[in-house]
Amino acid sequence: MNKTVLTLTLALTGLAGAQKLSDNVVRVGVLTDLSGVYSELAGPGSVKAAQMAADDFMKANKAYAGKVQVVGVDHQNKADVASNKAAEMIDRQNVDAIVDLPTSSAALAASEVDRQKKTVTMVVTGGTTALTNESCSRYTFHYAYDNFMLANGTGTAVTKRGGSSWYIIYPNYAFGQDLNRQMTAAVQEAGGKLVAPSDATPFPNTDFSTYLLKAQSLRPKVFGTMQAGADLVNVVKQYNEFGLRKQGIGLGIGLLFETDVAALGQDAFAGALATVPWFWNLDERSREWAAKFEKAFGKKPTWAQAGVYSATMQYLNAVARAKTDNSDAVVKALENYRFSDFFARSAYIRPQDHRVLLDVYTVQVKSKAESKEAGDLFKIVSRIPANRAFMPLSESKCQMK
Repeated sequence: MNKTVLTLTLALTGLAGAQKLSDNVVRVGVLTDLSGVYSELAGPGSVKAAQMAADDFMKANKAYAGKVQVVGVDHQNKADVASNKAAEMIDRQNVDAIVDLPTSSAALAASEVDRQKKTVTMVVTGGTTALTNESCSRYTFHYAYDNFMLANGTGTAVTKRGGSSWYIIYPNYAFGQDLNRQMTAAVQEAGGKLVAPSDATPFPNTDFSTYLLKAQSLRPKVFGTMQAGADLVNVVKQYNEFGLRKQGIGLGIGLLFETDVAALGQDAFAGALATVPWFWNLDERSREWAAKFEKAFGKKPTWAQAGVYSATMQYLNAVARAKTDNSDAVVKALENYRFSDFFARSAYIRPQDHRVLLDVYTVQVKSKAESKEAGDLFKIVSRIPANRAFMPLSESKCQMK
């Protein structure tokens, strides 16, 4: 082989091994709530987490140095806005993947746009199980948690600990409607009952007095609240003001974030159970990452923000394995993948419905007196292994498209 042929052969080999990026950049769009009821638990902190993942990925993968960008966009917790913003991010900003998506209605709307436009979507903060069931998509992956996981963990644990009768309220949109169904099924499966039909509440909402007065008259063992973010804070504040705890009516929380507890103080939530995929002082790996986030953002991370980092990193690692940001190739690189990072333990990406399975934890909120340091909020009641935490495939309605 002469020198010219050898040089050409080596050049072609190098190109074959190099990354093939659509416009020489991988752009990750964080579609989130930057100003509303979920902005504290996701919002700017999710954008920062995604940027940290991009920076760490580029540092570890020199071939991508300077080639990963992150953009943050506010969807205002509205499905129509999420749909429009997703299309705009893809068409005008050349975004290759979208992550986060709090508010299930927004997540479903964006997922449909992304399916049509063949754009990978990593839903972290939207909880509806529809994302891996009747509304599943070839390009959407459901990360961190979902409503089946919450109900399977919390509804079962609270009922088996003596919470045999429930009255439930839920926010009247896709997330709340789905979580109410899942929680009701879990409570009944564990041997409990509802003392009255669940009540839908406006979203967002500040006054829950009507429902608390109803709970006082019904006298269930558990007052179940499926609200989240600022709405949950208002529910729990008024739950304490109305004295339901002192009347022997316990608190069952569908979805809990660290920022909710911090907003009122631990003692307002003390003793309540919740199920979470992660918390910052779970172990040394978690504390190490949380310290980096707090230094960069000024606050300890929520599990949603940690999930955004993990989801962004797994997307970028899939791009590296596929050596391209072509969505179909990245989807193949994600499916069937097993990993374990600081956030997702024993994780597996199920190819049939794109549910990301991981170990999760039922936790109890500590009282202030029990805490060993600032932000020490949870103690583990039980670990639910990845293969038991989420809806089994036998119950899935997903027909991948």
